[in-house]
Amino acid sequence: MNKFFYILFVAIVLTSCSEYHKVLKAPDVGAKFKLGEQLYNEGKYEKANKLFAQIVPNYRGKPQAEKLMYLYSYSFYKTEDYYVAGYQFERFVSSYPRSEKLEEAAFLSVKSYYMLSPVYSKSQKETKEAIEKLQEFINLFPESKYLDEANELMKELVFKLEKKAFEIARQYNTISDYQASIKSFENFIFEYPGSTFREEALYYRLDSAYKLAVNSVERKRQERLEIAKDYYNTFKGSYAESKHVEEADEMAVVIDEELKEYSPKVKQL
Repeated sequence: MNKFFYILFVAIVLTSCSEYHKVLKAPDVGAKFKLGEQLYNEGKYEKANKLFAQIVPNYRGKPQAEKLMYLYSYSFYKTEDYYVAGYQFERFVSSYPRSEKLEEAAFLSVKSYYMLSPVYSKSQKETKEAIEKLQEFINLFPESKYLDEANELMKELVFKLEKKAFEIARQYNTISDYQASIKSFENFIFEYPGSTFREEALYYRLDSAYKLAVNSVERKRQERLEIAKDYYNTFKGSYAESKHVEEADEMAVVIDEELKEYSPKVKQL
């Protein structure tokens, strides 16, 4: 019995494959649409996509075009071809502004761009583009049922940019390029005031400024010590309970001792 069902299954699969290739090669666009939709509903998105791709030009301007373009766009998304999916969903949105699928298509478009965002250590061009697309969606659909998810995606992407910027600045500190480190942390603190990395950024800015100051030539030492002291005050004032507070206090002691050399001498009577 098991052998019988196996043979039957193989026969069905072979018949199905034979039908697919027959329709794929035939000129009947209606048959391609029908089979493509059937395969799509069965989760066979790659096969459906190939059929849809053949007939898209034939349906331009026709009533069935909206449904076809929606399925066609979604088949790219389902096969993880997010670059084309984002583009096709954008085309759908611009072509069918009154569609009941408009909001969903707009969200899937921006989510496709989100999916293209690489790991933080790589160039973040796609991440920035995805953030722009998400913000446009949020502005256009402020009451969307996808709003919560869109905001979560936005947070993830912004966090990725924050981590990228933070790690670049910390790398400058690691290689002892303290001026570049200070500048990078300054930019980071300004651009991401609410970042979860803010405590670490303030600390490493202080650390870089301290090391730059104590190793400076004489003519630059006082000014740099004073800057380091300001950074210490900002850090301590914001994060008095930080895990770095002990190291920061030790730096402050050295800074104060160094600055005493530049205090006006008291004249003896």
